[in-house]
Amino acid sequence: MYKAIGYAAHTATTPLVPFNFERRELTPNDVQIEILYCGVCHSDIHQVRNEWGGSTFPMVPGHEIVGKVTGIGSAVSAFKIGDSVGVGCLVDACGDCPDCRDDLEQYCNGAVFTYNSYDRHTGGSNYGGYSNSIVVAQHFVLKVSDRLELAAVAPLLCAGITTYSPLMHWQVGNGDKVGVVGLGGLGHMAVKFAHALGAHVVLFTTTPGKADDAKRLGADEVVISKDPDAMAQHLASFDFILNTVAAPHNLDAYTALLKRDGTLCLVGVPEHPHPSPAVGNLIFKRRSIAGSLIGGLKETQDMLDFCAEHNITSDIEIIAIQQINEAYERVLRSDVKYRFVIDMASLV
Repeated sequence: MYKAIGYAAHTATTPLVPFNFERRELTPNDVQIEILYCGVCHSDIHQVRNEWGGSTFPMVPGHEIVGKVTGIGSAVSAFKIGDSVGVGCLVDACGDCPDCRDDLEQYCNGAVFTYNSYDRHTGGSNYGGYSNSIVVAQHFVLKVSDRLELAAVAPLLCAGITTYSPLMHWQVGNGDKVGVVGLGGLGHMAVKFAHALGAHVVLFTTTPGKADDAKRLGADEVVISKDPDAMAQHLASFDFILNTVAAPHNLDAYTALLKRDGTLCLVGVPEHPHPSPAVGNLIFKRRSIAGSLIGGLKETQDMLDFCAEHNITSDIEIIAIQQINEAYERVLRSDVKYRFVIDMASLV
């Protein structure tokens, strides 16, 4: 074991504070990483505040990690000291189930998430990226192109892959009409990816002031979702709609906009369930409501390579770790464009 430092929540109702803890020693298949940047995800807040249940404390959040390799185990062949790397939401899985064999480790029943998850190496809960270093099995470490700004890559490890994966699964491409609901940390990445894939992108928002930013990011149209006339102009016209909003809301307004066989995909996880959708709205056009969870390691690496090819990163605001509690409150007020990233050089 070796000493590490970070910021942790000790209860669901108290601020994050400095925290000293231990990381495991390298095993033959492990990579040791100096964490340079870590993104702040809304799910960090949900888990710190135990809004989804099952939180264990103390908790060091963070699953949008970018850094440099500082050590490798004897069996590691894919990385070397000094490489730029990333770690996302997953750090372990069984490796043998149908999901793992299909490179969909995120759906493995034995998936181990980067924090607040069981660590078989220590027998306790594991700690995430709001820290100065981490040790991760090489299969769960990702290569990051030095052509991209490392700080702006960090949110790709969650916000990026969470939106990229469903666009790939539902084969969004050139000429498709794609809706994106919400322009936050997830939504702004969905707009960028759908635009880069050649889709006609429509951003749905309740905030008229976001229209210019949405178009800058790649949206072709912006619809104010509170305006029934504006919504009615798009009835039964979408191939695919990606809903990134993490608060309960009426899904019928969006399913009505789908073509026959269109899909509304949910990637935001609300604290309370959405109202039940109208079944007839689905049956009479064979529409679907689906969900999607991040991506497997292969797809996440494909996403990072796609970003390097198309020069795509997240729009970020860099903060010091000492600002993390204020940043949480600003996330809840939607007062960030569009993802906070912690500069770990501030962790002293």
